[in-house]
Amino acid sequence: MFCRRSKCSSLKASMGSPGFTQQLNDKKLETLAEVKDGRDDIFNDLKDRFLSFKKNVYMKNAEQFESLAKVQVPKFMVIACADSRVCPSSILGFQPGEAFTIRNIANLVPTFETGPTEVNAALEFAVNTLLVENILVIGHSCCGGIRALMGMEDDGTTGFIKSWVVNAKNAKVKTKAVTSNLDFDDQCKHCEKVSINHTLVNLLSYPWIKEKVEKEELSIHGGYYDFTDCSFEKWTLDYRGTKLEENGRIATKDKVFWS
Repeated sequence: MFCRRSKCSSLKASMGSPGFTQQLNDKKLETLAEVKDGRDDIFNDLKDRFLSFKKNVYMKNAEQFESLAKVQVPKFMVIACADSRVCPSSILGFQPGEAFTIRNIANLVPTFETGPTEVNAALEFAVNTLLVENILVIGHSCCGGIRALMGMEDDGTTGFIKSWVVNAKNAKVKTKAVTSNLDFDDQCKHCEKVSINHTLVNLLSYPWIKEKVEKEELSIHGGYYDFTDCSFEKWTLDYRGTKLEENGRIATKDKVFWS
C-alpha cells in the first residue's frame, strides 16, 4: 500500500534538516545586518547634521556661543506639545538662548494645587531664576493628546496618558457644551484652542506667576499652529479683563494671524 506523507510531516522533516537550519541562521544574520545598517544610516545622518551645525552655525557665531556657555538670558518660556511635527524652534525660528522650552503631551500645565511635576519645576526656574518676560503656550492641529482627552470615558480605567490629559478636563467640558452639533474631529479642533486658554488660566494659579503678571513684569500668550495649512495664531492674556472667579473666563488681546 502506498503511503503519502502529510504536508505537516514534510515541513517538520525539512525544518529538522541541516540545510534548512542553515538557511534560517543565514536569514537571521541578514536581518540583523539590515537592522544595524538602518541604525547606522540614521545616526550617520544625525552626525552629518551636527557637523553641519558646528561648521555653519557654531563656528560662525563663536562669540555668541562662548557667551551662552556662561549664562542664558531667554526672553521666552515656551510650553509646547511633544508631537514630533511641532518643533517651536523650527516653526518660530528660536535660536539657542532665546527660549527656555518644555514639551509634553498636549502642552498642558497642571494647577499649582496639583503638586510637584517637571512642568512646575521648569516654570519656577524660568520665571524666578531666568526671569523670562513671556510665557508662550503653543497648541496645534491634529493633537493626539486632545483626541485622547475628548474620547476619554469615565469608566474607572487608568493609564499614564489618561492621568495626564485629565488635567484639561475643564476644557473638554466647555467644548462639549458648545459643540454638540459638530462631529468628533471638529470638536477636537475646537478643544485644541480651548485647552490653550485653560492652560493660561492654570498658569495664574501659581502665586509667583500671578504676581509678576499683575505687576506687568510677565506676559502670558497663547499660540496655535495649524500644520495642515501652515498658519499660526497668537494672542495675549488680558489679565485686567479676565474674570477667574467667573468659571475661569479669560479675556485676550493683541490677536494676530500669520499665514
